Amino acid sequence: MALPKINTPTYQLTLPSQDKKIKYRPFLVKDEKVLLVAMESQDEEQIFDAMKNVIRSCILTKIDVDTLPMFDLEYIFLKIRSKSVGETSTINVLCPDDEKTYVQTTINLDDIDVQVDDNHTNNIKLTDDIGIVLQYPNYESLRLVTKEGLTTENIFKLIRSCIAQVYDGDSVYETSDFTDKEINEFLEGFTTDNLNKVKTFFDTMPRLRHEVEVENPETKVKSKVVLEGLNNFF
Repeated sequence: MALPKINTPTYQLTLPSQDKKIKYRPFLVKDEKVLLVAMESQDEEQIFDAMKNVIRSCILTKIDVDTLPMFDLEYIFLKIRSKSVGETSTINVLCPDDEKTYVQTTINLDDIDVQVDDNHTNNIKLTDDIGIVLQYPNYESLRLVTKEGLTTENIFKLIRSCIAQVYDGDSVYETSDFTDKEINEFLEGFTTDNLNKVKTFFDTMPRLRHEVEVENPETKVKSKVVLEGLNNFF
């Protein structure tokens, strides 16, 4: 006779990048074990790979986790964590007035959201007729740049991986139909202004972001601190 299985609750969230609803469940002990083992290693890549594996395990809607942009992954993990071990997290925040005093602050994880810059767009006009449509980089694309450095070659690889379409008037070209060499030749024809527009896309990408107010116990100065990225919330 088999042992009974414990039913776990299910929840729903909306992916920030796609406005798509997905279902998920909280961590199970086996999932938390994967995270703890990875955290003990103190290896950033191992920790993130464990996070992705846990997300795969907890998401009940069919979706390719590897193609999701970084802010989607961070948002999903934040929501799973909130429903698994509690909706609040106590963190140490550095007071900006003296840049040496830390203050413990409790934040409600459900108040944290992905925020989008008002000037952000993925439709980049290069000329009056020619433009590109960019897609958000996934973790593997970003890891190449952070691991190997901001070399010219790596920056071009990142941009190339993010160009989904090129349009010229009414004609639309899918970059998946072209070779890396052809796309590189297209990129090498960019002007400095064109590259700056692409840079603005990356600079203004959606981010997991939350503002907290802290009071320095030493100086009694109150400051607002902006927290960005998953690491800042745990």
